[in-house]
Amino acid sequence: MYQKIMVPVDDSKASLRALHEAASLAKLCGATLHAVHVVDLAQFSWGGTGYLQSEEVRKAIEATGQKVLQRTREFLVQENVEAETAILESAGDKVADLLVNHAKDNQVDLLIMGTHGFSGLMHMLMGSVAEGVLRQADIPVMLLRVPHDD
Repeated sequence: MYQKIMVPVDDSKASLRALHEAASLAKLCGATLHAVHVVDLAQFSWGGTGYLQSEEVRKAIEATGQKVLQRTREFLVQENVEAETAILESAGDKVADLLVNHAKDNQVDLLIMGTHGFSGLMHMLMGSVAEGVLRQADIPVMLLRVPHDD
């Protein structure tokens, strides 16, 4: 069945739901769980790229991502799930593109992710990473909706 399952993780309820589902499925299949955390560096550029060059900002961003992945690893050890983790950096790239390309490069055969369930104006303003992944992925994608993610 599935040998490598990828799940993007952050601090959201949607991500946590996806992580739990991915861990359960990985145990059933004997699959490796490949957890990734995306850091969007463009959100820290404030109108220019000069600020992104600050080593302190880069270290803080990296440390935050490492904390998310550390909590993920701890959970997966408790669940007895074989795991790999990675931080993906985006400097203005579409996050969906980054996830799909990383899945291809790492021979992932299932991608599980949470979605916030935005619709209407919020969807227009925020876009949808999940929708972008669905449009591009050539592997199965499981979306788990959490409508009121705080």
